[in-house]
Amino acid sequence: MSFAELDLDPSLEQALAKMGYDTPTTIQTEAVPAAMDQRDILGCAPTGTGKTAAFLLPAIQHLIDFPRTKPGAPRILVVTPTRELANQVHEYAEQLTEFTALHPICITGGIDYEVHEEMLEKNADILVATPGRLIEFIDTEQLDMRSIEFLIMDEADRMLDMGFIHDMERVADEARWRLQTMLFSATLEGKGLDRFSATVLKDPIRVDANPSRKESAKIIQWVHLADNLEHKQQLLARLLAQPELERTIVFVKTRERLAELVSKLQSVDIHVSYLQGKMAQDKRNLSLERFKDGEINVLVATDVAARGLDIDDITHVINYDLPYTSDVYLHRVGRTGRAGKKGIAISIAEGHEMKILGKIERYTDQKLQRRKIEGLEPKHKEARVVSKKKKVKLTLAQKKAKAKKQLKKQKKKSSK
Repeated sequence: MSFAELDLDPSLEQALAKMGYDTPTTIQTEAVPAAMDQRDILGCAPTGTGKTAAFLLPAIQHLIDFPRTKPGAPRILVVTPTRELANQVHEYAEQLTEFTALHPICITGGIDYEVHEEMLEKNADILVATPGRLIEFIDTEQLDMRSIEFLIMDEADRMLDMGFIHDMERVADEARWRLQTMLFSATLEGKGLDRFSATVLKDPIRVDANPSRKESAKIIQWVHLADNLEHKQQLLARLLAQPELERTIVFVKTRERLAELVSKLQSVDIHVSYLQGKMAQDKRNLSLERFKDGEINVLVATDVAARGLDIDDITHVINYDLPYTSDVYLHRVGRTGRAGKKGIAISIAEGHEMKILGKIERYTDQKLQRRKIEGLEPKHKEARVVSKKKKVKLTLAQKKAKAKKQLKKQKKKSSK
């Protein structure tokens, strides 16, 4: 399928061609036609699957099909969890609307309130915003939410995780005159997301562009077994010293583990950038710029901090800590091997992580090859995971029979 088959306006096709896109991704082929049929969308799409265009294209097409007669407040509202993601979406919207008269704007924290106030006083068609700053303008009645026709919430699961549930509900309620709603999330799991989507979406079409198990199998994957934490750190340092690791993301579970690892790597002259939650925006931007520009070729990150990042040409993903779930594993390894390029995913597992490794192997339906590094071979054998026997539930009749049998045994013992 080509973008021409999506029945888009020539101005959008021209913009897509200039951006170097000629074929829609899976999420775009599923979401765009459904959204253009005026259906609400519940989309499962991690970073790098083309989800931004999946919600912007039908929204912009709507503005082109139904042009306003006079300047006014924004008609499309995109809410994102972070400033960084908001800026990315805004930049993408500007590129897509280059050959139209439409005007996208972006309001986030960290910028003078007066600057955004001035933006909103002028004509704007698409507004990209973070929850906090958006609520400020709603509270002061400086944003007319009655004009919103499309409400799009990007990375809704992350906003829920960050405690924005009340802000999200408030925004949905304030934009109750809207025509359509689109909700995008990295995963559709979780009761919180189920409850929220049920309140804001009307008979939605569900679209899923998660990296499939089959797709993850195309990425070369293996595991190194570590005896302990020190051994794990040595294995990682040796891996990162290899010249073929041109652009690598190293995943850890927590901020504490990240701080400990970054300190350890720096002590052996391995220079890395890093991303963690609750990081000052200027430091976060600097870390990303150094990694994207190639000044540093290793980025250490937690899953939460890395959400929403769209970085091209990742050659390697290293799971320093195995993730808690198989879905997260697929999200991680799916950051490499994109656009038909070769990708490599390496995991380093200690004995206590073998149970998680087993779950990942069962979920992906492939046994990860065990590899060794000369001079750093594990001293211990691979820990075997003993599966617990499931308790068989007895029927009432079986319970009575069992009790009767035990009673007979007790009587025999007492009679001896």
